[in-house]
Amino acid sequence: MTVPETAVTAAPVPAHFTMTEDEIRAKFPTRLRGYDLYRQIGSPKLVVAPMVDQSELAWRILSRRYNAQLCYTPMINAKLFTRANKGFFKDQWQTNAEDRPVIVQFCANDPELLLNAANLVVDGADAVDLNLGCPQNIAKRGHYGSYLMEDWDLISKLIRKLHENLEIPVTAKIRVFPDIAKTVEYAKMVEAAGAQMITVHGRLREQRGHKTGLADWAKIRAVKEAVSVPVFANGNILYFEDIQRCIEETGVDGVMSAETNLYNPALFSGKVLPTWQLATEYLEICRDVPTRPQFIRGHLFKLFRNSLPIHTDLRQKLVAAETLDDYEQVTKDIKARLIEEATACDPPFDPDHVESDEHGYRNSKRHKVEAV
Repeated sequence: MTVPETAVTAAPVPAHFTMTEDEIRAKFPTRLRGYDLYRQIGSPKLVVAPMVDQSELAWRILSRRYNAQLCYTPMINAKLFTRANKGFFKDQWQTNAEDRPVIVQFCANDPELLLNAANLVVDGADAVDLNLGCPQNIAKRGHYGSYLMEDWDLISKLIRKLHENLEIPVTAKIRVFPDIAKTVEYAKMVEAAGAQMITVHGRLREQRGHKTGLADWAKIRAVKEAVSVPVFANGNILYFEDIQRCIEETGVDGVMSAETNLYNPALFSGKVLPTWQLATEYLEICRDVPTRPQFIRGHLFKLFRNSLPIHTDLRQKLVAAETLDDYEQVTKDIKARLIEEATACDPPFDPDHVESDEHGYRNSKRHKVEAV
């Protein structure tokens, strides 16, 4: 019998799909999927990204105060996590009753190790996310993150292992390929393996550091139109106004912020606040939530990025800081200098009326109180 040219042959089921979807549903009858999961966690539109050593519990608490509706943990190496001592475990995975919804992100290249790591957080997480987007050299050396993009079979095995065996849902964060059709095919493979939500970082793996460039929202939109699970967009969010513009242009269910959240954790509130005020609030949280000094230092360098090149003595003071008292003193010193500068500014700085250049970027020359 001749098969008509118009007939579509179903793709073979991968050998590592050891259970049907009906069998998985029977095994985990209460585990949420797709939009049921999305609605259960509050239909979040404003999402704090997973960031290495930068989206720890204290920072998530601060971000939630300013309208973050979903937070991811820092990226955790699954292999190290399963073999870690108690100190490392606590550094990587802290949570409390108010830290919800929260998704724990792992990087991995071994399905069994990934499952073992994921099982350690099921009691405190709403889902486990697989990092398929990290472009850094450490990910290349460790063979994880975006350096798995060419190994679709392994990616499918990683996701499927969790989908068939984990009590909570699995999600994934991906980057795009140069070709839009391949990007769509990639996202559909991730969904077919069992990912219940997908975050699309609209940049290529090579777009990092000084080569970052703009994220491609058209590719994010194509993914959103091709899959049936919720999709978050990541990339090109500089200001509060960009959030709605991104949603309208891509059709996504939510917008994720990484770098801009670090510079302005009040981003999702639409507020423009002095950075010393945000730093003070963050340090107060760290009084109650033990946080590694290097995490704190990293956040303060981001918050005070415009001040430190000018006040170089305070930069050195921040480099040398070791205790929470030290960090609080640096913040007080920066606050005093910025207020003095703002008072001397003529006309005074008005955070509600900031000029933009021809590209739409806000002019920072008069941001005397570090408010953006």
